[in-house]
Amino acid sequence: MGLHCCPSGATWSCHCKQVCCTTACVGMLMDCRFILKGYGCFRCLPHMLVSTARASLPLPGTSTHADACQVDSALASDKALELDAALGSQAVQFREIQGLETEKFLSYFKPCIIPIEGVFSSGPGELNCETYQISLFTCKGDHVVHIKEVPFSRSSLNHNDVFILDTASKIFLFSGCNSSIQERAKALEVVQYIKENKHNGKCEVATIEDGKFVGDPDVGEFWGLFGGYAPIPRDIPPSLQKQPDIPNAKLFWIATQGKLCQTVCNMLNKEMLESNKCYMLDCDNEIFVWMGRNTSITERKTSISAAEDFLKSQGRSTRSHLTSLTEGSETAIFRSYFDVWPQLAEPRLYEEGRGKVAAMFKQQGYDVKELPEEDCDSLIDCSGTLKVWRVNDDELFLVPVAEQTKLFSGDCYIVQYKYPGNGRDEYLFYAWLGRGAVMEDRVDAISRMNTIVDSMKGDSVVGQVIEEKEPIEFFLIFQTLIVFKGGLSTRYKRFIAEKGIADETYDEKKTALFRVQGTSPNNMQAIQVDQVSSSLNSSYCFILQTETSIFTWVGNLSSTRDHDLLDRMLDLINPTLQPISVREGSEPDVFWKALGGKAEHPREREIKAYVEDPHLFTCTFTDGDLKVKEIFNFTQDDLTTEDKLILDCNREIYVWCGCHSNVRSKKQALEIGLKFLEIDILVEGLSLETPIYVVTEGHEPTFFTRFFEWDSSKANMHGSSFERRLAILKGTAQKIEVPLRNSWKACSTENTPDSLRSRSVSSNGLRRSASSAFSVSGSNLKSSDNHQISSVSPIARSLFSGSYPDHDSADGSPVPPRPTAVVPSSPSENVGLDQIDGVKIDVNLLIFPYERLKVVADDPVTTGIDVTKREAYLSEEEFQQIFGMTKTAFYKLPKWRQNKLKRSVHLF
Repeated sequence: MGLHCCPSGATWSCHCKQVCCTTACVGMLMDCRFILKGYGCFRCLPHMLVSTARASLPLPGTSTHADACQVDSALASDKALELDAALGSQAVQFREIQGLETEKFLSYFKPCIIPIEGVFSSGPGELNCETYQISLFTCKGDHVVHIKEVPFSRSSLNHNDVFILDTASKIFLFSGCNSSIQERAKALEVVQYIKENKHNGKCEVATIEDGKFVGDPDVGEFWGLFGGYAPIPRDIPPSLQKQPDIPNAKLFWIATQGKLCQTVCNMLNKEMLESNKCYMLDCDNEIFVWMGRNTSITERKTSISAAEDFLKSQGRSTRSHLTSLTEGSETAIFRSYFDVWPQLAEPRLYEEGRGKVAAMFKQQGYDVKELPEEDCDSLIDCSGTLKVWRVNDDELFLVPVAEQTKLFSGDCYIVQYKYPGNGRDEYLFYAWLGRGAVMEDRVDAISRMNTIVDSMKGDSVVGQVIEEKEPIEFFLIFQTLIVFKGGLSTRYKRFIAEKGIADETYDEKKTALFRVQGTSPNNMQAIQVDQVSSSLNSSYCFILQTETSIFTWVGNLSSTRDHDLLDRMLDLINPTLQPISVREGSEPDVFWKALGGKAEHPREREIKAYVEDPHLFTCTFTDGDLKVKEIFNFTQDDLTTEDKLILDCNREIYVWCGCHSNVRSKKQALEIGLKFLEIDILVEGLSLETPIYVVTEGHEPTFFTRFFEWDSSKANMHGSSFERRLAILKGTAQKIEVPLRNSWKACSTENTPDSLRSRSVSSNGLRRSASSAFSVSGSNLKSSDNHQISSVSPIARSLFSGSYPDHDSADGSPVPPRPTAVVPSSPSENVGLDQIDGVKIDVNLLIFPYERLKVVADDPVTTGIDVTKREAYLSEEEFQQIFGMTKTAFYKLPKWRQNKLKRSVHLF
């Protein structure tokens, strides 16, 4: 039989040797196997989750449902393998058993899975609605809910769990006295689902608290359904058991006949896995089947069957999870059991696609030097004010405004950035630690930053960054930054004197080499590097300063944008000397002599490393011991006020502290972040120098909220997570007028009011404005009075020639407004591409078939479209077929998730 690839979120039900495609549902029949396909990253690496139903305990007055047969169970595994092969053999397959589902599996079903008794039937069913069947469910879990129907009896209740009693006219939520607030809040989501889908929203909801039954009529009604109140017996405390040690993983080679042969070794490494064989890794509670890329479907089926037989023989069928993965798609947990697993560079398939699009435009005669970089989505208002302090012994030295964009790598600095937020001023603090700074200065910088933050009213965002690891937001608030070698700190001077190290502190009379980098005049840096030939790089431009002359070196792979930044930086570093322009390959001897002789340097184009999707973790931190648990498919609702969470974005991490969490200070939160970097739970090679942010609930910056579908009204509610969820359920949520996150207007030369433009001026004479990164992503904004603000697509400006950079002239006078970008004329020209990023989609937009909109199309559409929004030109029907959702739902997703989905279908 053939397998058909269905939209993301679809499930396949295996029954009677057929595979039926159904929608992702909350209810699951007990006699079926489900294969859930969830897309991974843009490379189309899906996850396969094979869900195996089994019989539950018999309920009073009902018959026991038979277990789903072994034939169906084997069929589900076989079809999962065939589906994997049809999708490129790069999926990870998980076996799930009813009642023992993993949190990853449950996260695909919002808010929960409610098992339904019965047998799958393709025909219409008959419902008997004369009497309403009262049901009692137990709910367990803080971020995903395990639902189990239990007998409708008082004896089913206990003090540890949360229960839902569903009656014809009212839904009761009973909270055991030992249950957590987060569990109670999550159970309310299930109550809301039952109310809306089973009662059509027409029933009452009552909450019952364990131990409190005086003066509440709902309490009397609740216990009356059980025949009257009676004390719930105290649970017998479980015997203290020693925490099991980390399991000793055992590796088995699986022969063609399914025989297991254990590999005897002291330590596991990747070299032991051969591409033409299948292996089983026994980790006690989890079993992995690793299948080499050169193995056949038959060998893989045999290996999975062998692993299942092994679990049955060991009596572990119901307590050990089985995961099957193909070479190249190993999960972090699997890799963590190997002592040696090399970090491999990710394939950069999207770079090839970007190059094809650029070539396509050049063939049409457009002056396209390169496609715009992917939207960095920094989303920070760069019109704020900046203060910089340098740590010097036990004192803080306030750096003059004219010098605050010049940092020394031997020093440590505290940066305060004040910018307008949602009706209030927001503060962002950084502790910048120079790579050559002494440890005492580093400790002092962090300590003094925390002291300043604690002394201020409100909850500022705090960041710890180390030189060469700065996040994009750090560069954007400076706009122009020069980092010199050496230092001015007394401790630094004392240290190099004691060690006999030469003082490399920058001096205009000494030879110095600077690498120029950045993306725009509002984001450019000059970094002093070792003045040797090997420091050069063909992807960059450099400035070489000697006692008598100054050279500009242009790499062969640098862009016109880099050349513009080079000229600007030259005016800041040394505006007096006439520069000698040198292109790579035509350097004079005097140039090489200044660098100590000619030597080899990197000549290949630098490509930014692919960054995985963000991961959210809940954590507990006790006596320096950090334990974390991942929250899969996270949303804003997972940011519960009682928790402290870690958002791992690979390039930086965020420690989010709820208002009711037990984090005592920003210092402790930074310690949690450092501990997380040490354990590297995802085995992704996190550096201990990765930037760490500390974010407090209610003060989330936009560069944090971009990873969520953010609702500001939820972020500004009060009370516990249970009280907030109950207020939403009963329609009594606080009516708080909250300005939109992106309420401030994107500033450009032609639309910036004078009052905002004069708010802050940087030391180089350039005005502070909204970052160019924000302008790219904020083309559909609203002002504080809810009037729509329309602008020409910034992407179009960067694609075509004829636009001017956002800056003032050299003499300080404003430059003329830049002309509107030249966009190819077409019927879509008057539609307004700035509407595409919003929920409202113009129905008059020009429509093209998917096969012509793809990046690698044989007959591509080359004119009349915005190439960064190809998906917008699909018809509603074809959009639904390709993405599995409507356009409205798609554009409500975070930008990074939109881009990931577009990459997976070749529309990015």
